Amino acid sequence: MSNPDRPSSASDPAPDVDAAILDRMIEIRRHLHRHPELSNREAGTQRYLREMLAGQGIADIRDVAGYGLAVDIVGTGRPSNRKVAIRADIDALPIEEESGVDFASENPGVMHACGHDAHAAMGFAVAAHLNRSRGSFGGTVRLIFQPAEEDEPSGGRRVVEEGLLDDVDAAICVHVDPYTPSGKVAVGSGPYTLACDTFDVLVTGSAAHAAKPYEGIDALTVACSMVSELQKIVSRETDPFDPLVISVTAINGGNAYNVIAGKVAFKGTIRSGSDATRERAWRRLREVLERIAASHGASVKIDIHRGEPGVVNDAGMAALIMAGAKASIGADNALNMPGWSIADDFGYYSEKRPSVYFRLGIRNEEVGSVYPLHHARFRLDEAALKNGVLTLVSAATMFLAGEEVSDAP
Repeated sequence: MSNPDRPSSASDPAPDVDAAILDRMIEIRRHLHRHPELSNREAGTQRYLREMLAGQGIADIRDVAGYGLAVDIVGTGRPSNRKVAIRADIDALPIEEESGVDFASENPGVMHACGHDAHAAMGFAVAAHLNRSRGSFGGTVRLIFQPAEEDEPSGGRRVVEEGLLDDVDAAICVHVDPYTPSGKVAVGSGPYTLACDTFDVLVTGSAAHAAKPYEGIDALTVACSMVSELQKIVSRETDPFDPLVISVTAINGGNAYNVIAGKVAFKGTIRSGSDATRERAWRRLREVLERIAASHGASVKIDIHRGEPGVVNDAGMAALIMAGAKASIGADNALNMPGWSIADDFGYYSEKRPSVYFRLGIRNEEVGSVYPLHHARFRLDEAALKNGVLTLVSAATMFLAGEEVSDAP
């Protein structure tokens, strides 16, 4: 078995990117993995990334979206007034790590289980490489190290509100993908992630002695009926070719063996692939829950919170990623693949500018990179990261040069 703790670039440097940058990228990824921070609390991450970027001679590092950073790398080669943004998210998740890696989280209950540590590290490598090779391109690449992708208030929304996309022509981001073979790049045009909304539900019944449930209204039973019935909105009311996922992710109620719960709260997410389906899901969720509550003589309070929109990949930008990947890592590593059911606040970027969200495969059984995103045992194959860097660099410089591409996925 190969050693997952050895930086892949140690003996196999990626062409055209200095091996020292790739080695530092792995060091940064591991540092961030060891010191994860939750959304809108990334002060240490922000400080560390600032130090690493400044250490590469990069100046004018700006604070953005609270705990994020932005840097502009301006080429001095052939004149170009084009500007492209590259997003790298930096926040972690409230998960107790069980990955077993030597650089596991030292922050109890917090883990980089979605690969944002790798995204930030790749963003560093892109910035460092472009800063050293300014003479080889014209135009500007804006690296945005974005906080709070995982939770509200959304860092993606704040990036847009703060005007960071007002003067750029397009935007790019990459996300690691544990379902795609390691080192391969996957992209497609059109809708690529789902919109994600959250909901909070409070069911109010009437407490009673557990020996005499008929003297009260069992809020826990009512809530369980609601959770079960919600699944039918997807399985029995929705076209399987029209994406919709409703997930109840937490339930809380009751605190004694011998007391019927008078109040129960639960919460979850609604993920949808179109505005029409999104609106219908909101409506049907309210109708179903209110009907069940009424049938049991209980009451229900429903709060639905509108979240990030789905990412829509611009066809030309998707073609750019395909061309960049083929040119830098080989045609065999560039895959045309449809989107997936996760959500990402890069959707705010794609609403504002022509954008592309592509996936970097990290699946490698030899190093234990087989667990899904948001899993306590999540690992990633670090050997894949250089292909992400090369694709980002190649696509960005092609865009700045105004190259015509025809590799439509």
